[in-house]
This record gives sequence, structure tokens and C-alpha cells, in this order.
Amino acid sequence: MRESCAFGRACDVAFVSARFARKPATLARNLLLGATMLAGLVPATAVGETISGALARAYSSSPDLNQQRAGTRSVDENIPKATAGFRPTITATTDFGMQFNDARVPGRISRTHTDPGGYQLAIVQNLYNGNRTVNGIRQADSQVFQSRETLRTSEQNVLNAAAVAYMNVLRDTAIQNLRQNNIQVLQQQLKQTTDRFRVGEVTRTDVAQSEAALAQGQSDAFVAQSNLQNSLAVYRQLIGLDAKSLEAARPLETIVPKTLAQATTQALREHPQVQAALHAADAAELAVKLAEGVLLPTVNLTGLINKRYEGNNTPNSRALTSSIVASLSMPLYDGGTATTNVRQSKEVYGQVRLQADLARESVRATAVSAFNTWSNSRLIIEATQAAVRSNEIALAGIREEAKVGQRTTLDVLNAQQLLLNARVNLITAQRDRVVGSYALVSATGRLSAGTLGLKVDRYDPTIHYDQVKDKWWGIGTPDGR
Repeated sequence: MRESCAFGRACDVAFVSARFARKPATLARNLLLGATMLAGLVPATAVGETISGALARAYSSSPDLNQQRAGTRSVDENIPKATAGFRPTITATTDFGMQFNDARVPGRISRTHTDPGGYQLAIVQNLYNGNRTVNGIRQADSQVFQSRETLRTSEQNVLNAAAVAYMNVLRDTAIQNLRQNNIQVLQQQLKQTTDRFRVGEVTRTDVAQSEAALAQGQSDAFVAQSNLQNSLAVYRQLIGLDAKSLEAARPLETIVPKTLAQATTQALREHPQVQAALHAADAAELAVKLAEGVLLPTVNLTGLINKRYEGNNTPNSRALTSSIVASLSMPLYDGGTATTNVRQSKEVYGQVRLQADLARESVRATAVSAFNTWSNSRLIIEATQAAVRSNEIALAGIREEAKVGQRTTLDVLNAQQLLLNARVNLITAQRDRVVGSYALVSATGRLSAGTLGLKVDRYDPTIHYDQVKDKWWGIGTPDGR
């Protein structure tokens, strides 16, 4: 049986349990021990992959996080794009050609050949544009902050999904082991019932009931195996490696909020979805000011140097012209396009503000749900542990009563099924408590590599921002592309 297991400790527990397949009470104790170890309530002895290590792998290699980081870097480029409005634009042009002139008048023929050409250098510096440059920079800053909060949301989602995948593998491994051991117990039960039928102690109905229970147990084992394979596939997708020798995991007891009020306060104040919505509202408000800036005058200062050779069909001629001109342009009417853009941007701003309110309510509801789930998880575990103990006692008693004819084979099979269901429920409840702690920390906006203390090189979005915010030129990215 050990060779068929996928992981370390959970398989070891199943291997030990298989030795006691003919001793239900001992089997129950060992399987309960395995379920308890699942939640990290029993100290670990083997060394394998920990949940922190798995989360660190997901943080470092997640394609979702990496593409979101690239998206954040692209938004950083809005800053130098906006600050370009403070800088001059310089344009150089040049031209060269050939010109032939053949003029005939009575008694005279005039032919000339010139090579007209020249160059021009124009420098335009904006002095005022309705504060569109200033507001554009402020809007770009808001977009940068929004993208960072979106990145934080992606980080939370990746870490939470990785924790769920880790615990699902542990849960499904333990359940599969329970199902496999249940088959051994049912096989032994069928053998005993068949032997008793041969000596006339039970009827053919008892044998059929034992056979039906074994068939159902085998079906449940196939389902458990399928669930485990699915969990393994998701684990590989999120973590990047196959699951091997997974260690037990503990709930995040020390960083979860202690009260519902604390959970909702933290969520509304720190959750990245709320912060991203607020920054989006700031950007939308500045979009209104940008649209209004189009209606204001524009003042430019233009410097021009123009050098011409052989112009006006004059051989060997040269001309140099230079000028500095200040110009003011005032939009009067453009068919209503500019004013329409202002009205439209105001409506968009109103929509984004409502979306921010919606984000607050959504985050608050998630925090309340996560806190209640977390608060009840310990009570659920205690109740399922009590159910396991009671079903163990009941099964032992029914077995003894069945030996003296006071209970039927069906009573024994039903008691075994109830005990098995209680053990599965206990494993699931312990998995849910660990997963619930991660969900609650995520709901408050604090699930991150730093909070979890993961041993990774943490991605700092401000590094790229500082590298590009003051760039005047260059097509290469800071990483050399």
C-alpha cells in the first residue's frame, strides 16, 4: 500500500493504519491521528514540502502574477509620457532638389539651373495648456497607484489559491487513504459474513448486504482517487511542481483579526480592491479636468532657424532666417466635441465613484462571511471529533451485539458507514479551518508574501517606477530589452 501513495506523512499514516485493518478500534485511532496531523495539531516528524514553501514557489513563478507585474510596469510609463508636456519638442527638416528654367523672349534666351535646398530647426515650448500637463501627471500617478493595488489583489488571489490547492491535496490524500482502508475493512466484513453464512448463523441477505457495501466502498474509493488526481493537477498548475511529501499546515492564528469589527475595519481600510477603486475615482476626476482644459487657451513659444540655398531660382544665393515667436490660441467652437467630452467624463466619474462604493460593500460582505466561517470552524471541528468518538463507541458496541445475534449485518455496515462519514467530515473540517484562516486574512487585505514571512525576493514595483519616471529619451527597458 505504501507504494500506491503519493506523499509522505499522509501515506505513512495510511500504511500504519492498514496493519490494523482487522482491528476497528485501533484503525479508528490511527485514522483519527492521521486526520489530526492534517491540521497540524500533532508535531511533524518527517521533513517535506511545507505550505510556506509551496506559497513561495507560487509567488515567484505564477504566470498570473508575472503578467500583472508587467502590466504595472507598463502603467509606470504613463508618468514620463505625461511629464513630456513640460518639455520642448524639437523638429528638424531638410530638403534638396534640382530646378531648371528655360525662358525665351524675342531676341533672347535665358537658361538657368539651380539646386535649391535647405534645412529648418523648430523648437516649440508650451507655456500654458489649461493645466492639462499638471493634471495629466496627477492622473498618471493615480493610475500607477491603482495598478499597484491591482497587483496586490493578484498576489492575494494567487497565494490564497495556492493555499487552497495545498490543503486540497492533503485532504484528498487523507480521504483516499480512509476509503482504501474502508475497503479492507469491508472485505474482512464480507469474509466473516460469508463464513457465518456457511455455518448457518446468517442468511444470504446478510452476504448480499456485505457485498453491496463493499461495492459502494470501492466506488467511493474511485471517486476519492479522481478527486485527488484533480487536486494534484491544480497543485501543479498553481505551485509549478508536483506535490510530494506535503507537511501538515497550521491556521494563521496569529494574524487573523480577533473580532468582526476589527475584520471589517481592516478590510475597508486596507483591502486592495477598495484602494484600487479609490485611485480609479481620483483618475476619473482628473479626466474631467483634462477635458475642461481643452476649452482653455494654449500659449506656446516657438524658436525657428531656417537656412535656404539657391532659393527663388537664384544661383549661388543663400538666406538665413531665425525667429522666436510667442503664440496664443483660444478655442471658440469645434462643433461641440470638447463640451461633449467634458459631460461624458463627468458621467464616467460618477460611475467610478459608485463602483468604489460597490467595492466597499463587496469587501465588507466578504470579510463578514470569512470571519463567521473562521469563527465557526473550531466548533465544527469539535463537533465532528465528538461524532467520530461516538461512532467509534457505537460501532464497537454494535459489533459485540451482532456476535450474540442482537444486531444484524446491516446494523454493523450502517455503523461503519457513519463512522467513515464522520472521519471524512473531520478531515474536511480541519482542512476548512486552515483554508478559512487564509481566506479571512485575504478578505482583510493582508495576505501577502511579507505578512506570511515567505522566503522570497519580494517584488517592489517602486523600483521600476523610479527608473523610468524621469526618462527623457531611450527605447530600452530598464531590464535591457
